[in-house]
Amino acid sequence: MPDRGGGPTGPRIRVGRPSRRVRTLLMTLGVLAVLLMAFTMFAGFWADWLWYRSVDYSSVFTTTLWTKIGLFFVFGLLMAVAVGLNIWLAHRLRPPLSAMSAEQQNLDRYRMGIAPYKTWLLLGITALVGLIAGASASSQWRTWLMWVNGVPFGEKDPQFRLDVSFYAFDLPWYRFLLGFGFAAVILSVIAAALTHYLYGGLRVTSPGARATAAATGHLSVLIGVFVALKAVAYWLDRYGLAVKSSDFKATDNWTGLRYVDANAYLPAKTILFCIAVICALLFFATLWRRTWQLPVIGLGLMVLSAVLIGGLYPAIVQKFQVQPNEQAKEAPYVEKNLKATRDAYGIDGTKVTDYPGTSQTADKTRLRDDVDATASIRILDPNIVSPTFQQLQQIRNYYAFPTNLDVDRYSKNGEDQDTVIGLRELNLNGIPKNNWINDHFRYTHGYGVVAAEGTTADSEGRPKFIESDLPSKGDLGTYEQRIYYGEKTTSYSIVGGPQKEIDYSDDSGEKTYSYKGDSGVNLSSPVNRAAYAVAFSEPQILYSGAIGEGSRILYNRTPKERVEAIAPWLTIDGDAYPAVVDGRIQWIVDAYTTTNGYPYSSRTTLGDTTADSLTATNDNRAVVAQQNQVNYIRNSVKATVDAYSGEVKLYEWDTKDPVLKTWMKAFPGTVEPKADISDALMAHLRYPQDLFKVQRELLTRYHVKDAQTFLSGSEVWQVPDDPTNKAGNAVPPYYLSMRMPDQKSQVFSLTTTFTPNGRDNLSAFMAVDAEAGTSGYGAIRILKLPTSTTAAGPKQVQSQFNSEQDIAETIRLLRGGDSDVEYGNLLAVPLDGGLLYVEPVYVRGGGLKYPLLRKVLVTYGGNTAFEDTLEEALDKVFGAAGAPTQPPPDEGGGETPPPPRSDNPTVQEALDDAQKAFETGQEALKRGDWEAYGRAQKDLEDALKRAEDAQSRAARGGGAAGDGKGDSSPKPSGSPSPKPSGSPQNS
Repeated sequence: MPDRGGGPTGPRIRVGRPSRRVRTLLMTLGVLAVLLMAFTMFAGFWADWLWYRSVDYSSVFTTTLWTKIGLFFVFGLLMAVAVGLNIWLAHRLRPPLSAMSAEQQNLDRYRMGIAPYKTWLLLGITALVGLIAGASASSQWRTWLMWVNGVPFGEKDPQFRLDVSFYAFDLPWYRFLLGFGFAAVILSVIAAALTHYLYGGLRVTSPGARATAAATGHLSVLIGVFVALKAVAYWLDRYGLAVKSSDFKATDNWTGLRYVDANAYLPAKTILFCIAVICALLFFATLWRRTWQLPVIGLGLMVLSAVLIGGLYPAIVQKFQVQPNEQAKEAPYVEKNLKATRDAYGIDGTKVTDYPGTSQTADKTRLRDDVDATASIRILDPNIVSPTFQQLQQIRNYYAFPTNLDVDRYSKNGEDQDTVIGLRELNLNGIPKNNWINDHFRYTHGYGVVAAEGTTADSEGRPKFIESDLPSKGDLGTYEQRIYYGEKTTSYSIVGGPQKEIDYSDDSGEKTYSYKGDSGVNLSSPVNRAAYAVAFSEPQILYSGAIGEGSRILYNRTPKERVEAIAPWLTIDGDAYPAVVDGRIQWIVDAYTTTNGYPYSSRTTLGDTTADSLTATNDNRAVVAQQNQVNYIRNSVKATVDAYSGEVKLYEWDTKDPVLKTWMKAFPGTVEPKADISDALMAHLRYPQDLFKVQRELLTRYHVKDAQTFLSGSEVWQVPDDPTNKAGNAVPPYYLSMRMPDQKSQVFSLTTTFTPNGRDNLSAFMAVDAEAGTSGYGAIRILKLPTSTTAAGPKQVQSQFNSEQDIAETIRLLRGGDSDVEYGNLLAVPLDGGLLYVEPVYVRGGGLKYPLLRKVLVTYGGNTAFEDTLEEALDKVFGAAGAPTQPPPDEGGGETPPPPRSDNPTVQEALDDAQKAFETGQEALKRGDWEAYGRAQKDLEDALKRAEDAQSRAARGGGAAGDGKGDSSPKPSGSPSPKPSGSPQNS
């Protein structure tokens, strides 16, 4: 084809070709660059393969990889063929160029420019769109695996009577196919239109017809396919109404059909489907009619119908039918939402019981013994005492405990007791000198478990350790104490080679060790070393002499990280916790299966719902969600990670969960049966916190079963803010061994409180049986207080503590000498119709870096105590023996005994001793002498007790110089003599 455009004129500048040596050098550099890029990609792939093989889950890697590759090539090829075929067809249907218009003359230079490269250009365009489409499709590997392996739920939605699996597994895949089809057609239309325009099939400014018959037919068919896909979209949208979220004043994230959906949108979608089918047929008919008149009219009618039928008509129905009588219209659909939501989140069996909120026993002294039978009140707060563990049990600076410790159960003398437990993990920031050898070869592991009784503390407020020291010893017996995998172990280590590791240190010096497990990847192969040198950007791995025969590299070492890598279809609970099981330290990780496609079940956002005052200060406690917005969740898997070997085991926990069964079909052999869980492991499994937080958030609204009550919003609750801090975050749930009113004995439970929406008084108390292996495991109980009562909620109780004059004065004294006061977990326990609140109070004194338990706050029925121990506080609140009580009137008709006088010599002496002991303690605080501070606190306690006893005797008539019983102090001269019974006492 001649060049009609005429090129630029003038002299041409000849550019000399590079010399042969330069060309050779450039070619060599290019080849090396390509090889380097290829090896970098290979190194990442090879390192992943070696890691999965090392943990015996290579099937997860291969299944995921081949699925991604298959989707990439299938959909990439489909997209490339669709676009390439339409470009080729448009070129083949080009008209002959006889009379050249100005428009065509301008295009002629482009046609001539690409003529020699048409084949390569076609291949390049198709390859580019294919690569993009393939990469997008490969990310849908979860959707494909769930569709091809889907297991029926055995439950049908109430609108279309389809199995739930259609919405959870099938509909997402159909929507992906539909989206891919739309993308392929749109790109084909654009590519075909540009080709037709370039070769004259479409004209913009030329006289005559704007399009040739061939171009008209070609583009009409493509647009017809697009409209046909739109018809399919309208049909799928009908089913999508069952899982559609919408704004509804009854609840956030409402899911499912409402009245307007069932009576306006649903018929509208059906009508639009029929119109779209007719419109698509009109476009296909242009192959014979060769005119766009009817298809364009049909397309316009479809757009108009979409506006009127799909938008205006539902708005009219909502305005004039629903709003005037909303509760009656929406009630049937709310009932469907209530049932589906309760089923999808496992809260359908929640037992709601009315609870009076006030004590039913007039004689409070009778309740003192009931407290011990009702709950084993944990006064050791695992979220505060980590620094105490650190200071008392760190032993070496290169060890550390997690910020938040864990609560577990261990048997002592045949009885289970709540235990606060933490591992002495490796802390690289504390090693004497940081360098590559120390960081990755010498300091490789932590050592030992440290555990303390949860319900007691020693006389100085320190934890009572049941497992301590280095190496650890105590009640937990013999077990492998080395911790190569833990929550703080985020760096890689190279072990088992010629370089010895530091095991631990004692009085005789450092002990060395060489890892004997088979965990990690062997670095004996030069290829492996080169791959990891590239993967970790550390060239020393390739040539270091510290690596030799037997060297193994350990990485992906945190428990949640390992479980997430091995089971990428699971959502991981934020709190992994350790337990000593059969002579090994095992990390226990709860994992969930979720879906966003359960019809009529309202959605929740996991990241927001599981956030509380602990996750706000510790990112390690955040849930690891594969899908943040969900409307179905099950704790379907319990996983363990061996702290020494890193071995990961997944156990099937929910044997009825269809989502787990689907993934087990996709990844056979990865999940072990529930029957394989040993009794020793079962004793430490518990109800997971994140699932509980999701359920409690849903139960703020879904505890009601009546649609009218749900719509009115009169019974809406809220999770209260944590009263022990001012950040405004939700109070975390607490593990506690306790007995609900309908239970015969204490059960390890997970508990929380509710307050009315926008108010601070208590509306309900919730507990779930958290002890795995028992018949009641997972049973949710809610004690609902009457709306007419004003039982104090957590915030009000904390405010009451802070406002009482005596308590406030004591807190002020505790803060003296640069001391800080920290409030522990505010625990609530149902007792005789009322709520008993207990809160430990810790003090960080002066230069002390760790908190000690100094006081315990207790309140019940309006009575409050602030004492050194829990027993003393309970005795005071319930008026038990030994607690100060008001004496009865004198039986002889005498005057009422006067209150104790501060000028009583014995009382005054005791108070003077107390003041002296307090001042001595403050001086010890400033010096950082905690042994002297402990002695001073004991003297202060004894002095206050003597003053209290003396006041009691004075009130009964004995005075300070009573009958000589119980007080050996000499009587000061002039003290009054005791009077006989019945005689009036002198003032």
